[in-house]
Amino acid sequence: MENVSNQLAAMQSHQLHSLLVLRGGRLVFEEYYNGYSRDNPHDLRSATKSITSLLTGAALDQGVIPSVESPIMDFLAKSYPNVDNKGDIQTRHLLTMSSGLDCDDFNWRSKGQEDRLYRTQDWVASFLALPPVHAPGEVARYCTAGVISLGEVIAQASGRDFSDFADDALFGPMGISNYRWARFDNDEKVDTGGHLLLTPQGMAKLGLLVLQEGQWEGRQLIPRDWIQESIQPQTQVRETPYGYLWWMDTLPYGEKRVKVIWASGNGGQLIFIVPEYDLVAVFTAGFYNSDKTAVLFDIFYRSILPSVIELQSHLSDSGQ
Repeated sequence: MENVSNQLAAMQSHQLHSLLVLRGGRLVFEEYYNGYSRDNPHDLRSATKSITSLLTGAALDQGVIPSVESPIMDFLAKSYPNVDNKGDIQTRHLLTMSSGLDCDDFNWRSKGQEDRLYRTQDWVASFLALPPVHAPGEVARYCTAGVISLGEVIAQASGRDFSDFADDALFGPMGISNYRWARFDNDEKVDTGGHLLLTPQGMAKLGLLVLQEGQWEGRQLIPRDWIQESIQPQTQVRETPYGYLWWMDTLPYGEKRVKVIWASGNGGQLIFIVPEYDLVAVFTAGFYNSDKTAVLFDIFYRSILPSVIELQSHLSDSGQ
């Protein structure tokens, strides 16, 4: 990873906190910057959403939620009996940011924009009170409130606190213990749309889980079919292919096109996964609300990925 070190050294300063690279399931690069260490849990911001996608797969596998077509009000109506005109919104619509409600985090005029949401007590109630502006499934708009409501769907359907469900289904079996969910509504509910505190090591494990199609140490924690479906384009959000709360794109490298999947959180909290090259890369950083986050994508696309592709090509040419 000499190219990475050179690229960072060329910067006068940066807000990178950690960079981990795994190849073939092995950690091949691990560095921490600006006073951070492997033991520091990091606020993942919206990268949390992709972890909520994994846990939705676990809920479906356990039969807690029958299918992605299940209407969300089948699970929320008991706690929110006065909600009208939301019966057509399915679990799938929350996974693809296509509820049709007036919820767009990148539009300050949207009634469901996340900063407005955070000023209310019960964020799920606020989401369910939003007026519809499209039919469900018709248009995708980036909507944190919908993903938070998805977490409450899982909690209500399972009859458990979401954090307990997550620990039993995912974090416990993977040996991930240094983490903490953010909460709201007087700590009654879990913020499944952002602000999960997790170490870069934990992020790397979750990236590896996706790379291994849901299998961890011989145990299928998340169904293989769910992983495959989640990382296929289901819609487009902000002109980028979007699966079930995972970003993705297919990029040209010489004569090849390479599929890259990633989780992304404000400030530069990133988990990149490249199945074709058995690659996972994790960044944490402090570029909050800044377009300087682009430097991390630049490091990945100009240094990390080309290095791996060139190495793979060399090994193939030499017959190894």
